[in-house]
Amino acid sequence: MTIKTFSLGGELTINRLGFGAMRLAMGTFAGPARDPETGMAVLRRAVELGVNHIDTAGFYGRDAVWANELVRTALTPYRDDLVIATKVGPLPGPNGVPSGQATADQLRGLVEADLRSLGLDRLDLVYLRVGGMTGPGDESIAERFAVLAELRAEGVIRNLGISNVDAAQLAEARRIAPVAAVQNRHTGDTGLLPECEEAGIAYVPYFPLGGGVGSGPLDVERLGKVAARLGATTAQVAIASLLAKSPSVLAIPGTGSLNHLEENLAAIDLSLSDEDLSDLRG
Repeated sequence: MTIKTFSLGGELTINRLGFGAMRLAMGTFAGPARDPETGMAVLRRAVELGVNHIDTAGFYGRDAVWANELVRTALTPYRDDLVIATKVGPLPGPNGVPSGQATADQLRGLVEADLRSLGLDRLDLVYLRVGGMTGPGDESIAERFAVLAELRAEGVIRNLGISNVDAAQLAEARRIAPVAAVQNRHTGDTGLLPECEEAGIAYVPYFPLGGGVGSGPLDVERLGKVAARLGATTAQVAIASLLAKSPSVLAIPGTGSLNHLEENLAAIDLSLSDEDLSDLRG
């Protein structure tokens, strides 16, 4: 049976199947913007269905529609058990795509902007997102992560995370302050998962359903075979297989559709047999 909860930072109990807010505001960073009323309806329904971990970012948005504002408008006053994670680092370019990278001196301002847009006095989890849309690169994150560690010491941030990192960057961050979560690309290298599991760090794959065009799509053929056997959808099997990898894995599938939301969240009750998992591994 799948363990359904995880203790984030050893103190916040969250459901392992959460919600990623990126697609609430737009289908892609290039736009167009989506209907904000639909986005807010999706958020409210997610919480009704038991989601208590929402992953968002200040750069998730297009034109006048921004994920943080949708979260605040739809869900305040926030439930006591709701954990909101955000990330700082990427800076949107002229076309809206987050192609730039914040310096250490800019990070405090970005965290303060997230506090304002979300209507919070403290952020439950803040990731330092490094690099671009490709995989981790050889760069030090110490100076930037130290800024977030200082904000944690001040009580502005409760837990720290890092995103799009390799083993050396994780080790560098852990020497500075406790790391509660790592968020790397689902279809990338999962070599950090054993270390995260041993250390009690959440491993949160982004783009858990592939992420669309150019994102390294999932193996639809293998997923379809298992889905047909279980009477499930390929998306549900993909989510269930993620959760089956380790009790430290959190899934945050995102969508701007109420129907897809309900389909995705039903995956928490999908049990995969050894045969299913073997077929998925090929």
